[in-house]
Amino acid sequence: MNKQTTETGAHPNAERINKYLAQAGICSRRAADVLIEEGKVTVNGEIARSGQKVLPSDTVAVNGKVIPSAARKVVLAFYKPVGVICTEKDRFADKKILDYVRTKERVTYAGRLDKDSEGLMLLTNDGQLIQRMMKGSEHHEKEYVVKVKEEITDDFMNAMQKGVLLKELGRTTRPCTAQQLGKYTFRIILTQGMNRQIRRMCQSLGYHVKALKRIRIMNITLGQMKPGETRSLTREEVCGLYTAVGMYVPEELRK
Repeated sequence: MNKQTTETGAHPNAERINKYLAQAGICSRRAADVLIEEGKVTVNGEIARSGQKVLPSDTVAVNGKVIPSAARKVVLAFYKPVGVICTEKDRFADKKILDYVRTKERVTYAGRLDKDSEGLMLLTNDGQLIQRMMKGSEHHEKEYVVKVKEEITDDFMNAMQKGVLLKELGRTTRPCTAQQLGKYTFRIILTQGMNRQIRRMCQSLGYHVKALKRIRIMNITLGQMKPGETRSLTREEVCGLYTAVGMYVPEELRK
């Protein structure tokens, strides 16, 4: 195996060539394997090998015709309003995320927010990026501003930071950073994503959430975005996000 092949195979964005062709809509993976065995597929002008991995920047061709990758990678920031449900297909849902987000590429979200919560969500068509972001062992940060109905005490803040036993889930939350902002408001940074985690933590301590807003996911902040607004990430944000999860930045997102 030559040096170039070794580097490509170890690249986080590399994928098997039969998968590349299948996702581009050329044929099934099995049929792609046949084309490769027949020598009809090339990568950067050279005959492809069975099992070879390719990068988005590689030029893949079948019978001399260049095959573009299935879709250019996109990463979007979306301000989910209260009342919008994190679902793509639900005929009973009044307001769905994709009712607000209009893109040529089919995107999905990395991490949910419940119906009664608002704030930052990231949407992308890069499945590997989503997997890396959702991997709990990596301790990726998500920051929230929370308003509760009861007056905040030092004991409450200390308990939130130390970790709270969620009896219904049989788990104790990770220690986290939290700071009181006002009589009923606090900021909290989590590194895990249990279902309705903050609401469950508060409820376990006798508190009830009145409003919850996510203001940051890793290096991406909500900033001055308004409810229902969508924006593309800046080059610096994209590079920071991909670097943080240990992936190379797709070529089309570096521009």
